Amino acid sequence: MTSEERRRREACLARRRKRKRKRILQMVRKGVISCGAVLVVVLVIIHISQSAQASENISEQSVDEMAEDFKQKVILEAPDYQVELLTPNEYSRPQIAMDEVRGIVIHYTANPGTTAEQNRSYFESLKDSHETKASSHFVVGIDGEIVQCIPSSEISYASNDRNNDTISIECCHLNKDGKFTQETYDSLVHLTAWLCGKFDVPVENVIRHYDVTGKECPLYYVEHEDAWKQFKKDVQDYLDTYGVEPEEDLS
Repeated sequence: MTSEERRRREACLARRRKRKRKRILQMVRKGVISCGAVLVVVLVIIHISQSAQASENISEQSVDEMAEDFKQKVILEAPDYQVELLTPNEYSRPQIAMDEVRGIVIHYTANPGTTAEQNRSYFESLKDSHETKASSHFVVGIDGEIVQCIPSSEISYASNDRNNDTISIECCHLNKDGKFTQETYDSLVHLTAWLCGKFDVPVENVIRHYDVTGKECPLYYVEHEDAWKQFKKDVQDYLDTYGVEPEEDLS
């Protein structure tokens, strides 16, 4: 090989090495850019996650603080009601202590045309018949009369797994559709608002038996969601109109 051929060959090899280094540098740059992009994405994701967690913590804290700060207005004038407590027995008045009252549950008797006294008598009869376990703290009659069957310090057998932290109200009705008379409705609004104030329960915690178990009770308010929303609005309006701020507990 002549010196000229050797020179051309070395020049060719040098150009190849240069092109190879250039390709390697390009690949390195792309890799760095890709890694940088991935790093940026990871950092953004971490930031978003931390922000979301912080926001969630703040929201939970705010909810907790609001729950602690909430004080329901109080209805000073209790509705007229007769206290006719059931005889202590394991089928309708087991005398199990109530936990803190956290809600009010509305029911219907599913016995069209019966009175508050008749439904109270049915609960009383269970101590002898042992037919089932059933009762309610209050029964509201067709004419608006109210009978208390269970002290509010004890559970009733009405709302399944919510028996231990809710007050139950059974309502009488004339027809199978379960719609309440105006007298029943008015007494129920007053009673519910009074209980909300007495136990510091927000109206949003007034629920149907249906909301606990899916049972169609009270039937009319299950089939007419708008009427149920109106009832809760009426309870809130009653509290807003006739309620007073609770006195500070200085003890």
